[in-house]
Amino acid sequence: MGLRLFLWFATVLFLLTLSDCAADDPDILQVTDSRRLGATERKFRAFLRRYGKDYHSREEYAHRLGVFARNLARAAEHQALDPAAVHGVTPFSDLTEDEFEAAFTGLAARDKPDLLRRGATFPTAAALEVDRLPSSFDWREKGAVTDVKMQGVCGSCWAFSTTGAVEGSNFVATGKLVSLSEQQLIDCDHTCDAIEKDECNNGCGGGLMTNAYNYLMQSGGLEEEKSYPYTGQQGECKFDEDKIAVRVTNFTVIPLDEQQIMANLVHRGPLAVGLNAAFMQTYIRGVSCPLICPRRWLNHGVLLVGYGANGYSILRLGYRPYWIIKNSWGKHWGEQGYYKLCRGHNICGIDSMVSAVAATS
Repeated sequence: MGLRLFLWFATVLFLLTLSDCAADDPDILQVTDSRRLGATERKFRAFLRRYGKDYHSREEYAHRLGVFARNLARAAEHQALDPAAVHGVTPFSDLTEDEFEAAFTGLAARDKPDLLRRGATFPTAAALEVDRLPSSFDWREKGAVTDVKMQGVCGSCWAFSTTGAVEGSNFVATGKLVSLSEQQLIDCDHTCDAIEKDECNNGCGGGLMTNAYNYLMQSGGLEEEKSYPYTGQQGECKFDEDKIAVRVTNFTVIPLDEQQIMANLVHRGPLAVGLNAAFMQTYIRGVSCPLICPRRWLNHGVLLVGYGANGYSILRLGYRPYWIIKNSWGKHWGEQGYYKLCRGHNICGIDSMVSAVAATS
């Protein structure tokens, strides 16, 4: 009996060891569960075909297969925590969390959502009337939003959030929709926060929308995207004042008040916002309403373009209101490049860092 118990214990310990190793080694994963790996590899190959992925070596293929397998498990975890949305395979399923955050986010605030709220550093928007706001609103329907763009492997989300807000404000002022240059911001804007001197805009290394507004007011404005096209990497500044298409006159931050955010969105145009992108790597569609999403870890800059009233959420008691968010990861991600996030509880910190800009041609 003692020997049998010992053998049982040794077998369990060995399998547990293999299980731990399998998380990092796809070859061990194949030995321990060949059928599961077979299904995973079939999904992986379909993923490669769908998104045109290619790797330079068998070693890289094996490594990315292991990452993909772990992301499938993470998508399942996200689905359990966020059942109103659909989570699964996305264009970023072969990237680790760290790789994904470094390449496809880029908000410099990180764990400091109060960055926009200190003293008189930034002007705060005046209170607006909220009694007659529409139940739903979408600036896309009014022609104020350019096509979804793709930041690529560059932590430049802050630049896309900035241009989106300026494009929308210019549309409200002039009725003209002009696609503006993120590359100008990446190459030329090195503005630092007035208080946090180390919070500087640094191209693909990250930045803040408020720093970008200050740069634009100092430099004179933004060129069109077609005159200063996007490359996805930081280069020499080639800004030409003679080619300025839109000028920024001022900006304000919006109080942490959902009704005021809605009112500013309706009356002033799309708003630049920061959020926690923890659930976005695996997001496919639906209203994201995660049960756990830290509000202080803001790592991604996006554009708030509207809101809705009838997004269904199982665990949050039936129909829930939601925000409509334009992202900068191309149209193959999410709902044609858009993200729907629960409205009403500062989910993922969406209400914590919101700003509006005044711009005109």
